[in-house]
Amino acid sequence: MSEEKIENVVSAVGLSKVFKDFWGRPKANAVNDIDFEIKQGEVVALLGPNGSGKSTTVKMILGLLYPTAGQISVLGQSPQAVDTKKQIGYLPEESYLYKYLTASETLDFFGSLFGLSKQERESRIEQLLDMVGMAHAKRRRVGEFSKGMARRIGLAQAMINDPDFLILDEPTSGLDPIGCKEVKDLILMLKKRGKTVLITSHLLSDVEDICDRVIILYGGKVRAQGSMNELLTVSDSTRLTIPTLNGSEMESVLADLRKHLHGEEIKVDHPRISLEDYFLNIIEKARQESVATSGVVGGGKIADYLSDDSNAVLDSLTQEAKSEKAEVKEEKTAAVEVDKSQLLKELTGEKEKVDAEVIASQIKEEQRQALEEADSKLDELLKDK
Repeated sequence: MSEEKIENVVSAVGLSKVFKDFWGRPKANAVNDIDFEIKQGEVVALLGPNGSGKSTTVKMILGLLYPTAGQISVLGQSPQAVDTKKQIGYLPEESYLYKYLTASETLDFFGSLFGLSKQERESRIEQLLDMVGMAHAKRRRVGEFSKGMARRIGLAQAMINDPDFLILDEPTSGLDPIGCKEVKDLILMLKKRGKTVLITSHLLSDVEDICDRVIILYGGKVRAQGSMNELLTVSDSTRLTIPTLNGSEMESVLADLRKHLHGEEIKVDHPRISLEDYFLNIIEKARQESVATSGVVGGGKIADYLSDDSNAVLDSLTQEAKSEKAEVKEEKTAAVEVDKSQLLKELTGEKEKVDAEVIASQIKEEQRQALEEADSKLDELLKDK
């Protein structure tokens, strides 16, 4: 851990990232001139729809991408500085683990990357595996793990270096309700230790439970940011929380409230909307303002081939039936020609000569019966269609 306390763990001013095509022409404005700060000891959520710029922003914080414009500092230094990276723990959205290593070997590998001694690695591995509930599977290969189990190992590897700044991308993805509760408790515990945590998540109820502040992105821009109370409090109405009253007391409560409560405490505050409702309102306003975004937007009409158009469906079935009928007729005709050839060979080998007209009549009759049989089967097929 760093000894010096830094007020702003992350500071971004005019941060922008433009992705270009092969010819150097702008292809997507992933992040567009955003300003934000993450203070020491905060738990902050970076929210937004898919393609809003969250992942690009996180990659710039990690030093994996260079900004096109603007400035960003992490722990008072450049994101590319090695000393900075040593103090960061990162859990990606997908846990990229070596499937042939065991859980213990995986954590030992990541610990060695940070230069931890063997004794220190062994001590931390035991503690981390116990913390994430995976001590019983420490000798199992991670390739055998379910997504939730791999997620727990990923969370453990993100903390092997005891980071000052922890970045968790969808930390509860794939976890059961118990695992989600454990992760949230862990984040709150890290906060008490003075750690700084940045979370990206689509589970807004989890965010509301543990985060101090949120930053909402849409179209590569910051649409809103602030504390939970600042963003979710409905300031133009007031809520009173009082013990349950009977009918007669409720009628006179506004005139003689304290008398009926017999001195019990009255709590007065403002009602709050849920973070999910607030988030959706922000995104809907951005869409109504036609804010440009290279990410996901509202869904359009259903694909034509999936639409409930009875005429289109009927035409498709009719065409399919005609094709199948033609194919069956060709198969039956070919079969009749084969039978005809075989019959002629058999008749030729007989000692007694058979009149040619009789042979032709037999062949025509068999062909007629075969075609009738084919038509009957086609009719059944059309009924099923």
